[in-house]
Amino acid sequence: YQRRVQGGAGDGEDGPKIEGEAKFAAVDVVTGEENENVVWQKRARLFRFDKESKGWKERGTGEVKLLKNKENNKIRLLMRRDATLKICANHLVVPGMELRPHVGSERSWVWTVAGDMSEDPPTEEVFAIRFQTAEIANEFKQKFEESQKEAA
Repeated sequence: YQRRVQGGAGDGEDGPKIEGEAKFAAVDVVTGEENENVVWQKRARLFRFDKESKGWKERGTGEVKLLKNKENNKIRLLMRRDATLKICANHLVVPGMELRPHVGSERSWVWTVAGDMSEDPPTEEVFAIRFQTAEIANEFKQKFEESQKEAA
């Protein structure tokens, strides 16, 4: 198979003719994290329990962060999906939350959230989070529980 192109490449005959230089202005991206310090951050996969199908649905894979507000010292859990950066978990870490081991995995934890802010309106969710190793999962539990004590 041989393709013949008449005219030079990029002359508008075989596609758009592009001249000059593209100039882009710097854009300030507001993430909502500007007034917070990262307490802890690692990569994880998040699931939510679907009550209708009575099974776990993947919510996303990405960086999970514990963020401490500089003004009120409240700590929240925030997780964004890798490719889209869409928020898949966003809630305050409060004393009443209990991290429970996920059945059959030493790398996972399960907890219930009264008002997850990643959806509008906020929803009650049962989350499961899985880390690459048991060590990272235990580190998460330790930081999560420390955050709960700070919130008390």
